[in-house]
Amino acid sequence: MLTAADYLAITPSTAREQWRSIIKRSKPSDGRRQVDFIPVETLTCLAASLVVDHRRYGGSTSHKAEEPVPSLAVLFKRPNSSVLAKMANLDGSRSNGARHEVEVAARLLNDDDELADIYRLVLQAARDVGITDEALPDFLYLEHDEGPVTFLGQDEIGPGEIAGVVRAGLADALDQLTERMLTATIRVGQHRFARGVLRNHDHQCVFCGLAVAFKGRRTPRLLLASHIKPWRDCDSRERLDITNGLTACPTHDVAFDTGLITITPELRILVRPDLEKAVAINPGVGAAFGRPPLAERLLLPAGALPPQASYLEWHRTRIYGGDPDGD
Repeated sequence: MLTAADYLAITPSTAREQWRSIIKRSKPSDGRRQVDFIPVETLTCLAASLVVDHRRYGGSTSHKAEEPVPSLAVLFKRPNSSVLAKMANLDGSRSNGARHEVEVAARLLNDDDELADIYRLVLQAARDVGITDEALPDFLYLEHDEGPVTFLGQDEIGPGEIAGVVRAGLADALDQLTERMLTATIRVGQHRFARGVLRNHDHQCVFCGLAVAFKGRRTPRLLLASHIKPWRDCDSRERLDITNGLTACPTHDVAFDTGLITITPELRILVRPDLEKAVAINPGVGAAFGRPPLAERLLLPAGALPPQASYLEWHRTRIYGGDPDGD
């Protein structure tokens, strides 16, 4: 029987052996039971959960799942639905998920460095046995990067806020594994939210249009994806709603969060009168809040979902119309 150590202490040779067994695997005929998932498959599905939210797909829509689910399904010789079900097992949302798998997920999703190290080990083992980037894409972009997994949007929520949400409404007898899994779920949800907001806005600041890429890769931290209605004030649905998010460069992100600028129902960008006056006399302020670089209206690419009016109203009345410090 597998234990958490079979995943967390996996060796390169063991991973290569497991990938070879997958290569030799035959797709089961109709009606035949699939073979059990082995650690390299499960670990790859866990990494894929940072890219794909399995909750978006049911049994009748699993064929619509986005990458890397289709590629993993072909490689594993399984249907999309099996890959999505394994992802559900890992986040504890399916009652038949193995406890040791949830334990592995809780640990790795709370440790960016360890998750990156195991992801690279599993990916390198696949390459060693001839599995190409086409068959198994590097969907976390870590194969040639020595850094940790980048969980997007984490700066927006503090540890105390996460702990409060985890504890709210839960029994006092909450066990440590469940608490760690719920914490991981919040982190992953925030990452998916930020990733969705960035994609919705085509990775450019909606206030000034800044978009930076280096050697074909988008540069992290030069663009942020934050909530319009702050995370701490949202319910669970609002926290994951990409129409409650804006992509911004650091300067305009802070300016929006602290109420120096806001957005009208017509998507015009408003600047506080005192800041607008400073633009005329302070070159530094003008370089950030003059027009340009600040646009007259929100810069949304074609096809983008616009911010929801209720979130904009919340910001205008509670932050822009309240204390400039956002208190």
